[in-house]
Amino acid sequence: MTATTTFAVALPNETATAQLMADLALLVGPGDVITLSGDLGAGKTAAARAMIRYLAGDETLEVPSPTFTLVQGYELPAFAVLHADLYRVEDPGELQEIGLSPLPDGALVLVEWPERAPQALPEDRIDIALTHQSALGASARAADITGHGKAAAQVARLKALRDFLDASGYVESTRRRMAGDASTRSYARLNRGDGFVILMNFPRRPDGAAIYDGKSYSAAVHLAEDVRPFVAIDEGLRAHGFSAPAIHHVDLDRGFLITEDFGSEGVIEGDPPRPIAARYEAATDMLAALHGQTLPEVLPLAGQADYGIPVFDTEALLIEIGLMPEWYLPDRGTMLTEETHSEFLAMWRELLQKPQAAPRTWVLRDFHSPNLIWLGERAGIARVGVIDFQDTVLGPQSYDVVSLLQDARIDVPESIELTLLSRYIKARRARDANFDPAGFAELYAIMSAQRNTRLLGTFARLNRRDGKPHYLRHQPRIWTYLTRSLAHPALARLRDWYLANVPPPRA
Repeated sequence: MTATTTFAVALPNETATAQLMADLALLVGPGDVITLSGDLGAGKTAAARAMIRYLAGDETLEVPSPTFTLVQGYELPAFAVLHADLYRVEDPGELQEIGLSPLPDGALVLVEWPERAPQALPEDRIDIALTHQSALGASARAADITGHGKAAAQVARLKALRDFLDASGYVESTRRRMAGDASTRSYARLNRGDGFVILMNFPRRPDGAAIYDGKSYSAAVHLAEDVRPFVAIDEGLRAHGFSAPAIHHVDLDRGFLITEDFGSEGVIEGDPPRPIAARYEAATDMLAALHGQTLPEVLPLAGQADYGIPVFDTEALLIEIGLMPEWYLPDRGTMLTEETHSEFLAMWRELLQKPQAAPRTWVLRDFHSPNLIWLGERAGIARVGVIDFQDTVLGPQSYDVVSLLQDARIDVPESIELTLLSRYIKARRARDANFDPAGFAELYAIMSAQRNTRLLGTFARLNRRDGKPHYLRHQPRIWTYLTRSLAHPALARLRDWYLANVPPPRA
């Protein structure tokens, strides 16, 4: 028997309907099906319109009822949406003609009047039944929301989210969609009249099957699988004088946060985007200040068991590197023999001995332009707001310097990279007379080669496994950075191997 989860929501007006649909939009995606049933005038189209406008980030977007067209498509920033009205469907064959049989798996599908074609509905779906509540006002409605099959968990999470928003005082706030990232997290800006805050939806979820000695990819390489690392590192950064967002409300068990909103002023400008020199200098100085401190390896966690920051060990680094032959090389029509693959791993295992022997620090891991917010009203390094650090590990100091100066998503000219690398080294030497510039430059080249090798595979995987082809456009840039790092004399043997076995990405 198919599992189901149901709960009811009172909707006193269309604003409440829009809030409910915005909350649901945080939890659904391509391949999901939402049905909307109810009498004429029950608010089915209003609910669909609210979700489409939220996903579009446009409150004025024209969203007509598809009564006569039967289906209307929208190519939205997050994903495609199909809005269907089956009221006039009389023959199941019509569904195939309008692209609803079978239902597409590359779009979110909203279906009004689902009872007109029940045979077209998948077992895994969300049903929203809307009814008039005239005793409470002309625009009052009630929504009974039921999740069937796999969607039962989505509906249970929707109820948990609504309960969290209610308990924190934000259930009646306005919602604005925020762009997501490559993870399963989703975000919204909330405002109840006293300024914006950020809602983070961070479901507990491993990345990949348990194929790495019984661990998922995320567990094997120490990526956060729930919200706890974010909270611990956030509080740790703030305690050491760095600008991470204040956390106002938290549900550690379910993975919901409401945090300070740093705004959206970044550290890049222009089209195509390029670094803003003063802001990249401040970010470089922030890393030098972070790496100059003695940082704890275990952090308190909101009254729960302490959080131990994982070590970025050799095995984790090798698993990351392994994404390149696993995902990138097949895309380029190349497969390694067992011998060449063993040679690849052996070279890397030897190279990684030096960074593993180097002093460890907090490696925030994604310290680059999308995750840096400029806080101009603050002073010094506090002007650099960091918002993505849940994957923090204990590892080599060079890693985050590479993340910043070889930004995967924008071109950082080599001249700027070298200038800022020199700035970092100068700042470290000013604090520590024993700091070794040449040794750091070698570690920088090794971790650059490691990171960019991994990114070639990561972006290929995001395309092929996760249906996110836009990441492929970054591969030529990654190749440029990789070529720079392989020019270091310490990587000469590895450079020769790459020249022989790794073709460049498609332009």
